[in-house]
Amino acid sequence: MIDPSLKGVADRYERELLESCIPFWEKNCPDRECGGYFNFLARDGRVFDQEKSMWMQWRIVYMFATLYNSPYRQERWLELAVQGFDFLTRCGKDGDGHYYFTLNRQGEAMSVAHSLYSDCFAAMGSAALYQVTGEMGFRNEAELAMANYRARIDNPKGRWDKSLPGKPRRRTLGHYMMLANLGYVLNECLGTTQYEAEIRQAAHTVFGTFWQPDRRQLFENVNLDGSVDLASCDGRHLNSGHALEAMWFLLQFGNRVGDTCICATASDIIAATLESGWDSKHGGIYYFQDAEGLPHPELQWDMKLWWVHNEAILATLFAFRTTGNSFFLDWFKRLDEWTWQRFPDREHREWFAYLNRRGEPTTTLKASRWKCFFHLPRCLLLATSLLRDPTGK
Repeated sequence: MIDPSLKGVADRYERELLESCIPFWEKNCPDRECGGYFNFLARDGRVFDQEKSMWMQWRIVYMFATLYNSPYRQERWLELAVQGFDFLTRCGKDGDGHYYFTLNRQGEAMSVAHSLYSDCFAAMGSAALYQVTGEMGFRNEAELAMANYRARIDNPKGRWDKSLPGKPRRRTLGHYMMLANLGYVLNECLGTTQYEAEIRQAAHTVFGTFWQPDRRQLFENVNLDGSVDLASCDGRHLNSGHALEAMWFLLQFGNRVGDTCICATASDIIAATLESGWDSKHGGIYYFQDAEGLPHPELQWDMKLWWVHNEAILATLFAFRTTGNSFFLDWFKRLDEWTWQRFPDREHREWFAYLNRRGEPTTTLKASRWKCFFHLPRCLLLATSLLRDPTGK
C-alpha cells in the first residue's frame, strides 16, 4: 500500500501540469501563421529563434494528442495536434519519405534527414492522433514512419553518415530504447499487438548486450558483436537518463503482458542506475558518467538536466508499482524533493532545463532544439496517475 501522504504529491503534479506546464505551451508554442510550433522559447515565452526541429515538433503533436486522450480532455488540444501534423506532413519529408532534421519557420528544409529520431516521433505523434480520431490517414502515417525507423536502426544515418572505415561501428542504447517505446505506443494507439516482436527484440538486445550485470552498468554504446569497448570514451559512456527511461518503458510492457523476467531485470537496472548515477555531494543525477571513473570528455557531464530527473521519477514509480519494494518509493521521495526544489520556475511557469552540478540554473531558456513540450508534461501526467493508482488497476 502506498503512503497515504502521497495523495498530496499527486495533487501537486496535477496542478503543475494543468496550471503551469500546459498553459505556458498553449500560449507560446503554436505558430498560428505558418503552422507547427515555435521551438525556441525564452524564460517568459518569447520566441528567440524560428527554426523548427522535427524531433520537437512531432513530440508536441504526440503530447497534445495524448492530453486530449486524458481525463483532462480539451478540444483545443486536438486542434493544436492536428495543425502540427498537417504542417509536418506537408513540409517535412524528403523524396524518400524520411523526415528532415530541421525546417525554417515557413517549412522549408534546413537540414537533411540524418536522424532516425525524426521518423520515430512522427510515428508516435501520428499514432496518438489515430487513437483519438480513428482517421486512417493518421494510422497510415504512423505505420510508414515506424517502417522507416525499423529499416534504419542498423544504419541510422544512412547515406548521410560521414564516418570513415577507421571509426568503430556501434549500437546505441537510445535506438533500442525508442524501439521498445515505439512498439508499445503503436500497439496501444493502433489497437494491435503486431509490434510486440519489436519490443521483445529491444529488450533482448538491451539486456543481452548493453547491460553488464557483473559491473552493474548499462552502457550507452556497444560494439556490433555486443562487446564493450573499455579502451575508448565512447565505449565507456554511461547515460543514466536513457537507462532509466528505457527501463520504465520495459516495465510498462512487462506489466502489460505479465512478463516477470523483463520486470525483474528492468527493476534491477533501475536500482543500479540510481545508486551509481546519484551525486552524493550535491544531489541529483549526473547527466553523463564514465564506466571506469575516468574523465568524461563532455563538459556538461556533471550537469543536472530536467529530462533525466523526469525519467528517474517515472522509473521509480513504475518500479515501485511492479515490485512493491519500498526501496523505490524512498528513491522517488528523494528525487521528488531534490527536483521540485530546483527545476520549477515559479515566476514564469514551466521548468528550467539545465542546472549546474550544485543545482543552479545555467540558462533560463524553456524550449530549444532539445527541449520541448514532452518530457515534463509526460512525467507530470503519468506520475499523477501512478501516485493515485500505484498498483496499475
